[in-house]
Amino acid sequence: MLVMVTTVVLYVAGFVFLYGVIRLAVRHALEEMEVRRVQAERAEERAAARDRSLLRENGFLTGG
Repeated sequence: MLVMVTTVVLYVAGFVFLYGVIRLAVRHALEEMEVRRVQAERAEERAAARDRSLLRENGFLTGG
């Protein structure tokens, strides 16, 4: 009987632990995704600003 109780307790504890690990992994993945989204947005803004300044400095590239 003691073996059965120990087995059930470990089984349940394992599922609780696994749930916690999965939840932690998902939270970190969502945070990482948000950070990468912001970085991509900033990179796009920097590229647009760089293009504008390049065309402003080198007007002959615009064909006009």
